[in-house]
Amino acid sequence: MPTTTAPTYQGRPLDVSPSAFGSLQRTDPSNGDFATWRGLLDEQGYLYLPQLLDRGEVLAARDELLRRLGALGMLAEGAPWDEGVARPGASNSSAHELAEDNAALDSVIYGERMLDFFTELFGGPVRHFDFTWLRAKTPGDDTATHPHCDKVFMGRGSADLLTAWTPIGDCPLEMGGLTILEASHRNQQVLDYAELDVDEYCSNGPDAAAIESGEQRWDERANNGAFEVDAIAIRERLGGRWLSADFLAGDLLVFTMHTMHASLDNQTDRFRLSSDSRYQLSSEPIDERWVGERPAGHGLGGKKALIC
Repeated sequence: MPTTTAPTYQGRPLDVSPSAFGSLQRTDPSNGDFATWRGLLDEQGYLYLPQLLDRGEVLAARDELLRRLGALGMLAEGAPWDEGVARPGASNSSAHELAEDNAALDSVIYGERMLDFFTELFGGPVRHFDFTWLRAKTPGDDTATHPHCDKVFMGRGSADLLTAWTPIGDCPLEMGGLTILEASHRNQQVLDYAELDVDEYCSNGPDAAAIESGEQRWDERANNGAFEVDAIAIRERLGGRWLSADFLAGDLLVFTMHTMHASLDNQTDRFRLSSDSRYQLSSEPIDERWVGERPAGHGLGGKKALIC
């Protein structure tokens, strides 16, 4: 990787030896060989497609997000706004509200180029979730995302749901981009964990009242959806390598519901902007928590009570 800054997770250096850390396998988006790509997705658990998207559109979406962050007082005074330097003390890691009524962002993640790609990849008409996950990761070692699989958060619909992680702007390694644990989508421990539904809770359990009142999001079994909070320890235990890249605006990373992933520390002084969006065949059932004008998400409308 061309970057010179060693990646860290929660302030601790990652093992970057060849057996522990590597680069995501690049797939050339210009050849349009979707049959091969489907095989790669099954084999690798992900597809990394540099410059599949229109770089100009992505940078326009970045500008709009920075304007919105500026309006919230999140940008550093005295720094050019388009550099995205975070105000000291700013905290806005999950910024889903910045994605609302955002035509510039929608043109990237729900526009013709993205939907055409997923239509070809799935081999039929597709739809996306109505909820958009938007990240504005601040500098520091306390906002890295814990290792997890997406299925535990959105597993009630199609089994063939896919995530698209889109860097909204250039994202070198030191900015704390996404990292994928190699071959994790075939690991039995990961597959067992992925059967969890974070919004199921024990109605006869000690956390039930707090969950039903909205005071508490999940019960203790959910572990906040993480497989484990320590990305360094999990690799040592499960094996494989953490894989990442120096991402550029226009790049796209697609992965399955069983692919273990996390994020690295943002070691710069700037916001790291990215979105997570989800796609599936229109003909398949969809997770009701993430569709509609105001999706229930992980709120009370998305909970399922169990007798445990």
